[in-house]
Amino acid sequence: MLALLLLALAAAAVSWGVLQWQRASRDAATTAFLQRHWAHPIAAQGEPPQRFGATEASLAPQACGSCHVSQWADWQTSLHSRTVGPGLLWQLRTFDQANGNACLRCHAPLAEQRALTALERGWPNAPASAPPDYVPPDLHRQGLVCAACHVRQHQRHGPVPQEGRPQPHPDLPHGGYVAEPAFSDSRFCSTCHQFEPDGRRVNGKLLQDTYEEWRNSPAAAAGQTCQGCHMPQRRHLWRGIHDPETVAHALRREITVRRLDDRRIRVDVALTNAGAGHYLPTYVVPKIQVSVLLQGERPVLNRRLATHVIGRAVDTALANEAADTRLAPGASHPMAVETTAGPGRWQVVLRTEVAPAEHYERMFAEMDARHPEFDDTTRALLHQAWQAAVAARFRLPDTVIEVPAQVDEPVRVVAN
Repeated sequence: MLALLLLALAAAAVSWGVLQWQRASRDAATTAFLQRHWAHPIAAQGEPPQRFGATEASLAPQACGSCHVSQWADWQTSLHSRTVGPGLLWQLRTFDQANGNACLRCHAPLAEQRALTALERGWPNAPASAPPDYVPPDLHRQGLVCAACHVRQHQRHGPVPQEGRPQPHPDLPHGGYVAEPAFSDSRFCSTCHQFEPDGRRVNGKLLQDTYEEWRNSPAAAAGQTCQGCHMPQRRHLWRGIHDPETVAHALRREITVRRLDDRRIRVDVALTNAGAGHYLPTYVVPKIQVSVLLQGERPVLNRRLATHVIGRAVDTALANEAADTRLAPGASHPMAVETTAGPGRWQVVLRTEVAPAEHYERMFAEMDARHPEFDDTTRALLHQAWQAAVAARFRLPDTVIEVPAQVDEPVRVVAN
């Protein structure tokens, strides 16, 4: 019996060792692929295979959309399709090529996009000839296009097919694709959503630290990837701080109202990052303002009881940090206030206002005032970007609670 037990333990140890070796091998293969795939600057695609038709060879997202209809439709609604907009374009008109290319590394990373931008801006080393037929002349204006993630040397790459889905096959258009587990790995996103350790810091903290925030979170420990939240069912949506539903899912808002006596009430609020696998919000640009309002039977009685801003407050020069009130995954911030509320009907309102581009609102206003030398085109683009930043603001539905008339009968509501 002892011999059998020892044999079983030995077999289990061998199996565990094999699993660990397989896991390490897969991880090493993914690391090697990502290093090749995101080797910046990304190399030019080169001439397409002669067997490719015009649609197969094209780098235009519209060409991809002729077959990948739902992915293209989703992408068009995403911020990835708008990474080259007025907010970047006005800045490119003031940058030299080195600074411009630093932005294009994520906003329009293909070599063909950099070349078209260099031609448009008259930068040094711009191509001497027109782009080839497979490069649409407006590719540099279309943002983070399909090819930026999926095409290298005209070879298509994508995720491992889900169960029941067709397998890659060379007889398919553009020779099918190479299935790579890396497309379902959070590290795939980190090339743009994580600064290098020697990247720009404010108050000792990287400006962009999203991947590391996730890597140290309960979401990572549970095996939930970036794609799991931001690409549900592999949809090309990438919803985030600009999306009310995403914010409501991430920020749990719990409010309790109790009457202390016939003249006074107490309001307690708990704000919790219950749904984001990184800090909420992760970057310096957005702000979330949560306010507690008291409304009486007459407007003259209405008043704001408390306000808390969630975000990282950094000056427009990205040099100094005034505050960092972001919520780490699972972290909470309490708000508590006592106030007078005598006889009559009273309501407590919990209001959540989101400014996805608050930092840019301040930055664009300051740049507009500071640079009277900007030409008309640059200033018009700056104003468009400024207006878009302000227009991106939204408010989640208010949570309204009737103040209890009786002492020690608290009312508690979870907003989401």
